[in-house]
Amino acid sequence: MALQYLSSHSSLPRLITILGFYIILHFPFYSLSSSVHVSSTSTSTPTTSLLIIEHGKEALTLVTWKSNLHTQSQYFLSSWSGASPCNHWLGVTCHKSGSVSGLNLHNCGLIGTLHNLDFFSLPNLLTLNLYNNSFYGTIPIHIGNLSKLITILDLGFNNFNGIIPHQVGLLTSLSFLALATNHLRGPIPHSIGNLMNLTTLYLYQNELSGSIPQEIGSLRSLNDLRLSTNNLSGPIPPSIGNLRNLTTLYLYQNELSGSIPQEIGLLISLNYLALSTNNLSGPIPPSIGNLRNLTTLYLYQNELFGSIPQEIGLLRSLNDLELSTNNLSGPIPLSIGNLRNLTTLYLYQNELSGSIPQEIGLLRSLNVLDLAKNNLSGPIPHSIGNLSRLTGLFLFQNELSGSIPQEIGLLRSLNNLSLSTNNLNGSIPPEMRHLAQLRVLKLSENNLTGQLPHEICLGGVLERFTAEGNHLTGSIPKSLRNCTSLLRVRLERNQLTGNITEDFGMYPNLIYIDLSYNNLYGELSRKWGQCNSLTSLKISNNNISGMIPHQLWEATKLEQLDLSSNHIVGEIPKELGMLKSLFNLVLSNNKLSGNIPLELGNLSDLAHLNLASNHLSGLIPQQVRNFWKLLSLNLSNNRFGESIPSEIGNVVTLESLDLCQNMLTGEIPQQLGELQSLETLNLSHNNLSGTIPLTFDDLRGLTSINISYNQLEGSLPNLKAFRDAPFEALRNNKGLCGNITGLEACNIGKKKGNKLFIFIILLISSILLLSFISYGIYFLRRRVRSRKINSREVATHQDLFAMWGHDGEMLYEHIIEGTEDFNSKNCIGSGGYGIVYKAELPTSRVVAVKKLHSTQDGEMADLKAFKSEIHALAEIRHRNIVKLYGFCSCSENSFLVYEFMEKGSLRNILSNKDEAIEFDWVLRLNVVKGMAEALSYMHHDCSPPLIHRDISSNNVLLDSEYVAHVSDFGTARLLKSDSSNWTSFAGTFGYIAPELAYGPKVDNKTDVYSFGVVTLETIFGKHPGELISSLFSSASSSSSSPSTVYHLLLNEEIDQRLSPPMNQVAEEVVVAVKLALAC
Repeated sequence: MALQYLSSHSSLPRLITILGFYIILHFPFYSLSSSVHVSSTSTSTPTTSLLIIEHGKEALTLVTWKSNLHTQSQYFLSSWSGASPCNHWLGVTCHKSGSVSGLNLHNCGLIGTLHNLDFFSLPNLLTLNLYNNSFYGTIPIHIGNLSKLITILDLGFNNFNGIIPHQVGLLTSLSFLALATNHLRGPIPHSIGNLMNLTTLYLYQNELSGSIPQEIGSLRSLNDLRLSTNNLSGPIPPSIGNLRNLTTLYLYQNELSGSIPQEIGLLISLNYLALSTNNLSGPIPPSIGNLRNLTTLYLYQNELFGSIPQEIGLLRSLNDLELSTNNLSGPIPLSIGNLRNLTTLYLYQNELSGSIPQEIGLLRSLNVLDLAKNNLSGPIPHSIGNLSRLTGLFLFQNELSGSIPQEIGLLRSLNNLSLSTNNLNGSIPPEMRHLAQLRVLKLSENNLTGQLPHEICLGGVLERFTAEGNHLTGSIPKSLRNCTSLLRVRLERNQLTGNITEDFGMYPNLIYIDLSYNNLYGELSRKWGQCNSLTSLKISNNNISGMIPHQLWEATKLEQLDLSSNHIVGEIPKELGMLKSLFNLVLSNNKLSGNIPLELGNLSDLAHLNLASNHLSGLIPQQVRNFWKLLSLNLSNNRFGESIPSEIGNVVTLESLDLCQNMLTGEIPQQLGELQSLETLNLSHNNLSGTIPLTFDDLRGLTSINISYNQLEGSLPNLKAFRDAPFEALRNNKGLCGNITGLEACNIGKKKGNKLFIFIILLISSILLLSFISYGIYFLRRRVRSRKINSREVATHQDLFAMWGHDGEMLYEHIIEGTEDFNSKNCIGSGGYGIVYKAELPTSRVVAVKKLHSTQDGEMADLKAFKSEIHALAEIRHRNIVKLYGFCSCSENSFLVYEFMEKGSLRNILSNKDEAIEFDWVLRLNVVKGMAEALSYMHHDCSPPLIHRDISSNNVLLDSEYVAHVSDFGTARLLKSDSSNWTSFAGTFGYIAPELAYGPKVDNKTDVYSFGVVTLETIFGKHPGELISSLFSSASSSSSSPSTVYHLLLNEEIDQRLSPPMNQVAEEVVVAVKLALAC
């Protein structure tokens, strides 16, 4: 009955009861019976009783731990019940004595921590295997209480965090220790060196930092050491040479630096050596030739330099040799031919020179040979034909010359051949028809002549075929017509001939094809519309005739269509308006006629539209307003008439507009002044009249203008583009005037005579305007008050001001809806006086909304900063300054609406390792140039000059193309000519010149100094901190030349996450650093 009663309770109270039952039952009985039967019980009963107690204690320990695990885990361990863990408990193994010797709970999906597992109560535990579960929390320091006899401890593939406790070093009997694939951080404890019996140590795929401890060299029994995929730094310790039994050494994907120690050559038992993806420098040590058992050697993606040692040829057991993406130079050693077991040889992206050795043909086991992106010269050796097992041959981007050897046709297993961007000449060998397994063939950018092999797709598996940029002649190979496996074809910039109607078939998998700049003729087939996967069709600069087939609309994934510079006639099919993915449409320089179909207005993703040099006529359709992503519009050299549609002013993204050589009349619409991204404008050779609109003064980003050969008159806008324009861009108009050579100066006296008239007109207009505004405010306040009474209490604060974009898409309600009423999940950053949110408008446009901080009584916290930012951004337009779309200040919310920057701030990119690596030197230099352009514009092209006063990496935003945009103008000030430029402190500490930080005088030197700091931060990948002052003090006290100082600075401080800049880029980086220090 007692057992039945206990069985209805949980296992934990059951064990406590059983343990008490055994103590009460055995000890009194032993005391009583020992007085009567001493000879029979005194030697056996006490031992048995103590064992029972010990086993019960072990059971209690395990069940206590189980009770603290996740409920699902407790259910999984439902077999853990009863008095003895050795009675079919899942994962529990025992000694013959009945004591727990092992916990093997790998791959069980358990969830919980180790903090409630009393290791001290498991004195005979030899194995603890919790591999591949979901344990979390830290590894408890009482892990040192584990049995000193424990040999296996596996906590890998869990979610443990925190540091590795140094108490692990107390487990001196361990032979296997695995803590891999967790979230452990901090250093590897030095106590690890106490584990003299360790044969396997797995710490890979964590977040460990610091250096590899010298004590690792004490683990002389170690066979397998894996510390890869962490954040370990510093050098590889020379003591690693003590590990003579080591067969596997994985240190890849860390931040290790320094040279590869010579002692690595002492590891003569080594089979696998992987040091790739680190910052290792120096030469490959010749001692590496001692590793005769090595089968895999990975040293790729480091900063190694020098030549490949001849001793590499001693590694005759090598299967896989990868030395790519380093700075290795010199020739490929001839001894490479000794590696007869090699299956993979990667030497790409180095600076290797000389010819490819004939001995490469001795590597008959080779599957992949990649020597691309080097400086190799000379011919491709004929011995390459011996590599009959080769599946991939990559020799692109070298300086190889001579012809393609015919022996390449012997590589019957080849599926990828890339010889592009070399100096190869001669014809393509016909023997290549034997490469029936070929999926990728790249021959582009060489000097090849002759015809394309007619049976190039004989195997029917060819997917990628590129031969652009050669001197190939003849017709398109017949085998390509039925090569339905094709994905990408590039044959542009050759001299190919043939009838395009007959030479191409239907390709269901084709994504990209470019046949431009050839001599192809015939008409476009309607079959192109049946290429359902096609995204790019480019056949420009040929002799194509006939009409554009309307069936092209069936290729619904088409993004780019370029049929320019042909002899195409007829009208533009209206069906092209159904290609909703189209972003590049180029039909220029043909013989197209008729009107632009209105249906093209449906192409809302269009970025480039070029219909120039045709016979198109009629009106420019108003539907152009729908192109809200358009960057360039070229309708030049046609027969368009009547006026320029004002709707073009809606295309605020437009950067280039060319309407020249048409028959346009009327005045230039003032709405063109809304195109604040516009950089080039050509309206020449039309019949436009009137004056240039005053709104053109807002086109601050305009760099090129041509309005010649019209009937324009009046003064030129005060813009740099007009001031710098040559006379040829302004000539042959009715009466333009301005301070330009060849134009008459404007009549100032006449202007003065008209001043009174203008004043009267303005006065009357102002009175009427004020009347309308007063009525509008009265009417608006009545509506607002009525709406608030219906929804909530009447607000006590009246709206101050509201202004929105011209297109009407940014309404107050849309901003509230797009930010989900300023929900924190849409927050993307914060500034000095506001929080920035991301908002998607109903039109799918994404904008950034800065909501201003408010005080407890609802007032704006910094009205002065709010007005300053509006005033600054409303007056300026530049491609490197963030665009202000609108603003609102009312009792509920006050915010500004900006252009959204996809990449975020410069500071965020530099602080993120992955993004910083993608942020290469060219992009960084462009960011520096962009900042300089913005500041130059603010300081020299704005009148009066504008001083930002808070230039920092947090206020430099980057768009999707990494173009820099200066933002956050809350502290900006206009620099007035009366020198009354006094103000209080502004800016961000660390970016302000010490002598200017507390000076009340506003000066553009403030921005110049900050620009220098941000430039150094961009190059160094981090804030320069005290480096600037220490550099100048050391330079002034040192006899070193400035160039030496710059050299040392770059070597020590340049962002180590990127490969060092080379050639011209390196020179520009040095110039940028010099410029920054000069600031």
